[in-house]
Amino acid sequence: MIIFDKKLYVSLTCQKTGHNFTKIAFKPLHTNLFNIVLLSIFLTIGSGKLYSQGTTKKTTAIPTSKQTDSSKTVVPNSKKSATTIKKENDSIKIDTIKQKKAFLDGKVKYKAEDYAKIDQKKKLITLYNKAELYYQDIELKSGIIVMDYEKNEVYAGRIKDSSGVYTQYPNFKQGSNVVEPDSIRFNFKTKKALIWNSRSDQGEFKIKAEITKKENDSVYFLKNARFTTSKDVDNPEYYFQTRKVKFIPGKKVVTGLTNMVIADVPTPIALPFAFFPMSKETSLSGIILPSYNDSNTRGFSLQNAGYYFALSDNYDLTVLGDYYTNGSYGMRFESSYAKRYKFRGNFNVRFENLINSERGYPDYSKQKIYNIQWSHAKDSKSNPNSSFSASVNLGSSKYFRQSINQANVGSNLNNTLSSSISYSKTFNTVPQVRMSLTATHSQNTQTQEINMTLPTLQVSMDRIYPFVGKDGVKKGFFKNINLQYNLSGKNSIVTTDSLFFKPQMFRDAKTGIEHTIPLSTNFKLFKYFSASSSFNYREVWYTKTISRNYDIDQSKVVDNTINGFDAFRTYSFSSSLGTTIYGTFNFGDDKKIKSIRHVMRPSLSYGYTPSFEKYYDSYASDATGTMIKQYSRFESGIFGAPGNSNSNTLGFDLSNTFEAKVTDKDSTKIEPKKVMLLNNLNLSTSYNLNADGVTSLAFAPVRVSGGTQLLKNKMNVNFGATLDPYAINNSGTRINVFNIDNGGSLFRMTSANMTLNYAISSKEKDKPKKEKNTQSERNGGREDDLFGTNTDLGDSRKSQFGEEEENEEDKISEFFSAKLPWDMTFAYSLTYGNNNREKKIIGNSLMISANADITPKWKAGVSTGYDFVQKGVTFTQFRFERDLLSWRMDFNWTPFGDNANWGFFIGIKAGVLSDIKWDKRSRTNR
Repeated sequence: MIIFDKKLYVSLTCQKTGHNFTKIAFKPLHTNLFNIVLLSIFLTIGSGKLYSQGTTKKTTAIPTSKQTDSSKTVVPNSKKSATTIKKENDSIKIDTIKQKKAFLDGKVKYKAEDYAKIDQKKKLITLYNKAELYYQDIELKSGIIVMDYEKNEVYAGRIKDSSGVYTQYPNFKQGSNVVEPDSIRFNFKTKKALIWNSRSDQGEFKIKAEITKKENDSVYFLKNARFTTSKDVDNPEYYFQTRKVKFIPGKKVVTGLTNMVIADVPTPIALPFAFFPMSKETSLSGIILPSYNDSNTRGFSLQNAGYYFALSDNYDLTVLGDYYTNGSYGMRFESSYAKRYKFRGNFNVRFENLINSERGYPDYSKQKIYNIQWSHAKDSKSNPNSSFSASVNLGSSKYFRQSINQANVGSNLNNTLSSSISYSKTFNTVPQVRMSLTATHSQNTQTQEINMTLPTLQVSMDRIYPFVGKDGVKKGFFKNINLQYNLSGKNSIVTTDSLFFKPQMFRDAKTGIEHTIPLSTNFKLFKYFSASSSFNYREVWYTKTISRNYDIDQSKVVDNTINGFDAFRTYSFSSSLGTTIYGTFNFGDDKKIKSIRHVMRPSLSYGYTPSFEKYYDSYASDATGTMIKQYSRFESGIFGAPGNSNSNTLGFDLSNTFEAKVTDKDSTKIEPKKVMLLNNLNLSTSYNLNADGVTSLAFAPVRVSGGTQLLKNKMNVNFGATLDPYAINNSGTRINVFNIDNGGSLFRMTSANMTLNYAISSKEKDKPKKEKNTQSERNGGREDDLFGTNTDLGDSRKSQFGEEEENEEDKISEFFSAKLPWDMTFAYSLTYGNNNREKKIIGNSLMISANADITPKWKAGVSTGYDFVQKGVTFTQFRFERDLLSWRMDFNWTPFGDNANWGFFIGIKAGVLSDIKWDKRSRTNR
């Protein structure tokens, strides 16, 4: 019997020089001398006994399928087949030497441009020149990569080029985190790493650290680190220096003692510790630091202090406040909200309690002002059959002129605030029905009068063609007859600032409902004329009417309100006839102007409305009762009252367009170029067939209006004039005498106006990258900067020039090629008045705004104008701005006028460090 003392085992795995690795495991052979000698004795002595034994004829063979281990099987002698061999359990214990796990859990891919060297003795793989290694979510690129597959580590570093300069710095990427160090040492098993001079981008921050220890996938410890928002982290214009940092990518940075360094010079600005949120998914809530200001009439102040609430992914809230040492204060609540494919909007509420001077002084005053703005837009994808929108701007009439936190001259000069909230829905019935609810608001900031409709209901039904056949063809007078139904309901309120939302405001409301049913048709007449006729039925319902009489006690005529339902009904008839006439004037193919095309669209209309005297009553206008006048009890109604006289009017309209064909400057083009000479030239007037020549005149004034675009469509020109055929008497009243018969011309020009708007830029092909002055326009001002830029005192980081950032190389190249970006806007307005033969220029003003890049880093702008009637300079503002890379500095100055002020700002552009700034502004004493 041959017995093995120990299990002899060798496990070798061949390795190919490729991209996939398999671990090489060795188990040594057991060579015990005692076992060899013992084995020799057994072979010598025991061989005779083996051959002298008898064997039985019955033998039991061992199936090959059960021979799982050759070391446990006894091999019988081939000469003695009768011996029964019994399988015995091996007394040798299982080998206790544990097999090593594989080097890596996944495949490793690598490549290098020069060589990939494998040292099996040292268990190293070396990749040189443009080396790349990929394993799981790790990507490593570097000049040299050394992988130790015994220690489960990899090392990457830079290499020197032919001139001895370090190049091919490592680029280590794991998931979304990217680190660009000088060198890195990484363990694949523990996921820990040591990084030297690491550089990484985290949100708006760029971080560089002398030594970085990667504890795990989510925690880094940095030593001697600097972080900045500058584009160049190696040579930043400023940075924050700290010795110890705990960094959690995408979440936060916590530092120890931190010192601010500007231009490599340490500053006294230091913090014992600092915390910087760096969440990418949602904005974080946080404190908004205030800015310091002072005022001659209100004392020292802290402005725009508050807190930002990141309530959810769909909406947020910013609470800001101002406080002055004389007791003045202001509060603002600003919220934005949005839901994809549903809606978006924002809501702002502003309130200020203003105190001027000190109690006891003659100039002491106290008042409260407020402003509410709401903008909402519904996405049409959410429901194509309904829509909801809101544009609200209401509040105190003096808010934009007296606010302590607004610097918007365009809004100050505006005399109207307006709002609109509307909801509409379409019902897919037959016929289709559309419904809309609208609430409007219009406020005159000079008179403080407010007009509101709360609400207006509009219901309309699609046209019905009762005489159309089964083929659906609408042709001819009869088949084109159609009717509609429209309903309009209004609740109108006229009030003032002082009565806004007080009970009296609602008591004075006017309510009414108007029903209209137009019956109309259109058809062709004599092939070239388009004719239309309509009959309109109108019915108006009121809940209030009036009774007018002379009150002896008050010695005046008074109106008494009568509550209760009342209605009136009217009807009218109208028709029109129009055509289009084309005319072309050819000058020849050899001329520069080849032809001029004139298109005329004349239209003749007629309208008739009978008298509805039955809705009129009489009243005595004096105490004697001898002066009797007529009135309608519906006069105070929101839809007016029916007329008490016939209206029999003939109208005439003529529109013209002029277009020319000229030779194109591009000689390669065969076809002539089309040029628009006049976009429109319109004339309109009317003739009253029932005019008596005393109380009414037959001809109405002729209104002429037109417009065109010049200088490559960059200049918009609009003009208009009113021409009266009648003369006037010494008191300025129109009389029934034609002006030409009174020694004048055919028409007397009573008024005229012209406006020109011209915008040019150094970029002829591309429009200037200026954003619209959205907030100014929303507040009621202009969208351009002719009245200066809108200054948001709550956030001064945005450029006052409203331009997108340009590439630094582009700026420098433009500077050295003498192509400095600039833009200019002109606006000219001229108004002529001659109602009473004054022949006077009522308005004549020129406004100009210009902005230019003086150097690649300096911008300058001016807004100014001149009033030729008042002979004075209009609003003037100077603007300067310096681009300090990651910082921005600006200065604006309004030197004179009621809005004279100046402002200076310097601060970091990045939003995460927006509180690091110095903002100093003067305030107008309003």
